Amino acid sequence: MTGISRRQLLTMCGAGVGALTARAAVGAEDSRSAPAPNAVGMLYDTTRCIGCKACVVACSEANDLPPDTQLSGGLTQSPADLNSRTKNIIKLYRSEDGTESSFVKRQCMHCIDPGCVAACPFGALHKSEHGIVAWDPGRCIGCRYCEVACPFGIPKFEWDRFNPRIVKCELCRHRLATDGQPACTRVCPTNAVVYGERAALLADAKRRVAEHPGKYWKDHVYGELEGGGTQVLYLSHVPFERLGLPKLRDESIPREGSFVKRSLTEWGIFPVLAYAGLTFVVRRRWKEHDEEVRRTEAAGGPMEQL
Repeated sequence: MTGISRRQLLTMCGAGVGALTARAAVGAEDSRSAPAPNAVGMLYDTTRCIGCKACVVACSEANDLPPDTQLSGGLTQSPADLNSRTKNIIKLYRSEDGTESSFVKRQCMHCIDPGCVAACPFGALHKSEHGIVAWDPGRCIGCRYCEVACPFGIPKFEWDRFNPRIVKCELCRHRLATDGQPACTRVCPTNAVVYGERAALLADAKRRVAEHPGKYWKDHVYGELEGGGTQVLYLSHVPFERLGLPKLRDESIPREGSFVKRSLTEWGIFPVLAYAGLTFVVRRRWKEHDEEVRRTEAAGGPMEQL
């Protein structure tokens, strides 16, 4: 087998970086910024939630997830957060002085222009029918880029399985045709979370705000614009940041990344910087290798086969 020179190695690496850069730029340009005409979602209202966690149990049963009983010593289902066994959770926020509190339901936000979809190199995460962010096990390579790209920290990886999955809410899309709605919204006793078309849910949320001025935090519907918009919307009587919902700009994560990539790529800066960085690393490694060889030869010892 013939070897390759350092120059050839650097050339090949540079070509690979250029190809990946071009693909990333094109992929980001294709991102959608408007909801699908038939986009569905959920509206959650903190003022109606009683923290019964019926939705958590129903979600687990509907998605055949093993119960997370670690905190209760195996007695009851009591997940501490979203994880590989939990797609939906109710958490409690309480201020330090005890004067302010709120329950909050957390699950996939089903972003209109999702960061996880843009980051997935093989399309394992994609926008499916009705705008639902779905996961395809046949395309997933377990890279977990989706975990890093999601500003809400939603996708979770099954570390304890030989053939692991990415676990996240998919709005019970496997049940919608027969059950008509996700398991969590079907069992909620107070209608704290309701299911429907996003446009109708947004109109309902704005109606509640208009009918009860001052009841909701800044009379704002979280998810209407945040991160480019989400199909899961929130109304809250406390600041959204205290419920774990990040403060995001109106621009989606993929479109923000597209702007940076496009700006750098159009001017030819990104490939140059990437190639220069890669060249520096490879040259440094070769230099360290050459120094190691010289030290070994000077000591009269054997040289390790690379």
